[in-house]
Amino acid sequence: RSAACGSLRRPRISAWPRVSHGTSDVNRPPPPGIALRAARWADDRPGIESVRRPVFIEEQGIPADEEWDSIDPQARHVLAMAGKRDAVGTGRLEPTGKIGRVAVLPQHRGTGVGGAIVGYLVNQATELGFTKVYLHAQTAALAFYERLGFRAEGPVFDEVGIPHVRMTLGIEQRNEHEAGRHGHEEHPLDAR
Repeated sequence: RSAACGSLRRPRISAWPRVSHGTSDVNRPPPPGIALRAARWADDRPGIESVRRPVFIEEQGIPADEEWDSIDPQARHVLAMAGKRDAVGTGRLEPTGKIGRVAVLPQHRGTGVGGAIVGYLVNQATELGFTKVYLHAQTAALAFYERLGFRAEGPVFDEVGIPHVRMTLGIEQRNEHEAGRHGHEEHPLDAR
């Protein structure tokens, strides 16, 4: 739904990945005054929840028991911080290469925060050796993800009562040292 624990390295802006098709805004850095940082569920859960709760549970009416799942502790998270203390956006990269839970507080939408979050997660996927990432986009956000270089695949489907479509993005590897030693493919039985 896009409205690996351990030490996570913050990507260099110059290291944003190249997408393998079309033009893309996925390479843009965050807007002025916004900093992106790696987040861990165990350490940063309050900040992550401070964005996802108002966006997904309150605004979109997603049940809390469907918002918080067993993937959160395994995923790589990112927080977009305003003034280095207030979380204004978040997203996660699942071990399967799926980007999800991309959320930006209403007052920061349309500023480039969401695109920067997705770019950060694509960079994380590149570092892990993925050559493709995917997500389940709410149909209302299709144009946003298309601007970032994602392409829709397959029919519209229901997820938590909201129409979604699967989207993918091919990414180019920089080199074996920077991208990781092993290529990863998404898990064919990914449920969400």
